[in-house]
Amino acid sequence: MGWYHADGAVAADQSATDQAAAEEEALGTGPVALGELKERCESNPGSFVWIGLFEPTREELQDVADAFGLDQLQVEDAANPHQRAKVEFGDEGEVFALLKLLDYTAVTSDVETGQVAIFVGSWYAVTVRHGSIGDLTVVRARLSASPTLRAHGPYGVLYGVMDSAVDAYVLVMDEITDDVSEVETEVFAATPGHASPQLIYNLKRENQEVRRAVSPLVVPAHMFVNLDFEAVPHGLKQYFRDIGEHVLRVFDAVESADNLLMTLLMASTSLQDLQQNKDMRKISAWVAIAAVPTMIAGIYGMNFDQMPELHENWGYPAVLALMGGACLLIFRAFKKSGWL
Repeated sequence: MGWYHADGAVAADQSATDQAAAEEEALGTGPVALGELKERCESNPGSFVWIGLFEPTREELQDVADAFGLDQLQVEDAANPHQRAKVEFGDEGEVFALLKLLDYTAVTSDVETGQVAIFVGSWYAVTVRHGSIGDLTVVRARLSASPTLRAHGPYGVLYGVMDSAVDAYVLVMDEITDDVSEVETEVFAATPGHASPQLIYNLKRENQEVRRAVSPLVVPAHMFVNLDFEAVPHGLKQYFRDIGEHVLRVFDAVESADNLLMTLLMASTSLQDLQQNKDMRKISAWVAIAAVPTMIAGIYGMNFDQMPELHENWGYPAVLALMGGACLLIFRAFKKSGWL
């Protein structure tokens, strides 16, 4: 935990290097204890508190929840790193948003997932982050450099965190879309590549990670786009509208990619079955051709005395000609039918 003061706004975030010192501050052994933060904000109109927690223990999170009067059910959701994304609104303008944080690993084409929860009240913002991705340092720097965002208090923090998360959704989805295009090219190429059903399934699973992050935010996104978000100050409504448009864009891309991947999976499986059928037909055709000389050789290999051809000078070349002619006729028949 930690806090900082910038132009009338008390805010906080945490990094591994200053964790110990920040915990001392937040727990009361440093300059400001949790219980004093509200008094400082009330004595400084326009100020607000931003407390940032990174993978806190249950006790640490409960201390902050007690100090800020956070809803206990929402606190339980924030403590669970596998909770479903959501945005909830309180009766007095409070907002609770839980977002999945996404990052794309180009080497393995994997999507890594983290989580951040944001509690917003009239004088405070509390963020609880799980996972190694989604560092809020950039958001804090943006807030410090933007008088507009600081002027709107904790809702500026809410916008900064949500905008950072949604921008990551757009980047990750763009990468997945590129991967889907590459797989589509391989599946329908004249010379098939290595787009196996397993590869397509893995890509579909990564797309599902994005779906789980974005799908629960579709309803709030429509509210943002329609400017029907009463908890947000009027000056920030256009900012949240931009977030909503990005969420809906990503959701549409996820749906399109999922449908295309399902089609590619079916096409890849069908093409593999077709190739196997072609191979089996070729094998069957050559077996049929080889059966003719095998049958003739088997007949003349029985060594019966009462076989007139055995005692004729033309017998041997005649049998060879019969074998070759029969094999040639069968080969032409299979070639014409497309089996060879």
